[in-house]
Amino acid sequence: MTYKKIFLVLSTSLAALIITGCGAAATPQTVVETVVVKETVEVEKEVVKEVVVTQEVEVEKEVVVTPTPEGEAEQTFIEGFPTTDENEAKSAQAAFEAADRGEPDPDWAGKSFTIGVYSAGQRGAISGPTYFWRPKFEELTGATYDIVEIPFAEMREKIFTDFQTGAHQYDVILNCSNFYGDYIANDFVQPLDEYFDDPRMPQWDRESISPAVRNLLQWGGQYYGAQNDHDAQVLYYRKDIIEDPEWQQAFEEEMGHPMPVAMDTWEDVLEIAQFFNGKDWNGDGDPDDGITLHLKVGGQGFFHFMALSAPYVTIPASGDDPTKVTQYNNVYYFDPETMEPLINSPGHVKALEMLLALSKAGPSAMWGWSLGEAWADFLSGNAVMTFSWGDVGSLAQDPTQSVIQGKLGARGIPGTKSPYNLETGEFMDLDEPNMVGNQVGCSWHPVLSKYAENPDLAYYWMAWQATPEINHWNVAYGWTGVDPGTTYDWFEPYGTATVEEYEAGGYDPSDAEQFIGAYQDNFYNYPIFQTYIRIPGTTEMMTAWDIHLSEAVTGQLTPQEALDRTYDDWQFIIDDYGREDLLKLYQESIGYQPE
Repeated sequence: MTYKKIFLVLSTSLAALIITGCGAAATPQTVVETVVVKETVEVEKEVVKEVVVTQEVEVEKEVVVTPTPEGEAEQTFIEGFPTTDENEAKSAQAAFEAADRGEPDPDWAGKSFTIGVYSAGQRGAISGPTYFWRPKFEELTGATYDIVEIPFAEMREKIFTDFQTGAHQYDVILNCSNFYGDYIANDFVQPLDEYFDDPRMPQWDRESISPAVRNLLQWGGQYYGAQNDHDAQVLYYRKDIIEDPEWQQAFEEEMGHPMPVAMDTWEDVLEIAQFFNGKDWNGDGDPDDGITLHLKVGGQGFFHFMALSAPYVTIPASGDDPTKVTQYNNVYYFDPETMEPLINSPGHVKALEMLLALSKAGPSAMWGWSLGEAWADFLSGNAVMTFSWGDVGSLAQDPTQSVIQGKLGARGIPGTKSPYNLETGEFMDLDEPNMVGNQVGCSWHPVLSKYAENPDLAYYWMAWQATPEINHWNVAYGWTGVDPGTTYDWFEPYGTATVEEYEAGGYDPSDAEQFIGAYQDNFYNYPIFQTYIRIPGTTEMMTAWDIHLSEAVTGQLTPQEALDRTYDDWQFIIDDYGREDLLKLYQESIGYQPE
């Protein structure tokens, strides 16, 4: 049984663990599926060998498709937008009028294409903007598009099955950046560069994108993705609590030293979380939480470990260029000489021990929480801190979900003074913390299928959504799930945005300064950056990792055992895909030059 087959089985079972919103009723469609028709176990020389026989069959199943609405009387539209908020509609209309429109081809009228997108509903993260802007796209082009929502745990399986069976349902995929290796290796998507000078197409500013995210839109010097989302994790905290002199005094009396309010290290974060956990610091009469996280299998919890563990593993190079990638510096996933996984290094193990300690400084329920549940614990005022994506900074401004508007603190991901040196095999003892920036997450953005029926029309939508005016509107209105990452999102000296622009989107000005400031700090002020994995097999590796991390967090395995199992699984996947082929792609993707 190959690991690719194992992944399909795992991801199907994981899908049951995810609760997501749907935009419309499911539609029966005939699709091709691979099913197990025979399964036996053979014993060869005391080695158990599983033999699975599969075949492709046509089945009718329910697929969530949200077609163009036809006279939906129950939905309110203002200025042509599906919203009940007049200010939101007015600002969106201003963005629409200011954005470049190119010269839409009259032949597009009446045509359509299909977008596959993460499943979060009509006002949900990433999928929401596809619904919100659809009426204006129809107004511009006379064309339309259908939206197919796909739960996170099913995305890789559904998209790749669609390509491999030749169904080609999706013309555009609002994809996770770590799918690129598989896309390129299988020639599933097409480069976009040929459209950049096409007068029909809206113009978007590629140079405005933070370099770390801009790299994720490219492969081999060509653009395959268009601008949209810019993921990174930062630390959020209750500024009003952490900076309260009375709580600082109580901390010093209990702990014997001043509260490390800067929270420069994970050790500082843990100490503060442990102090506040179980205390009624919000005055509601019940004990409250020190920290909240989403650690559920299939709920993107493994991204927490990525951001937390980077400073324990990744250290700068010596010499004039601290960002230079060597065999031992600025690496995280694999040895760039051998492709041996580093995932069970002492640094990774120490970081997982820290994650376990943090998970005990909050509700035990977080071990089964997905994103929304962990965010809700923080936004409802029951947790002092969390670390996650930009959505938290945005959602904190929504009075229907948050009671902490105006009380938000944020900073870049903390570091550690005791990172592991891969070259010496010893932990370091630093005077200043080792700080590592991150772009953890999917940085969701659209790619164009090589098999798109109307590729020009589909790219028009991609480019139009990437224009500065529309993209920045999506960033400023937090319900979209689109996180900041461009010069027009940043404040001076890194960009041109103003606090007033965010206030217009409903932000408290102090919260905007905290949130955007933390993001800017991550992208521009950290000395080194965590590498991003995009090689073929990435999704299988993340799935195995996610499962074993959960086994550690829930006490089924020790951190060392969990990461040893991850190491073994990764070795199997690497060999299954071809070690030499993956090594070459990995070296290319992280900028490693063998000597």
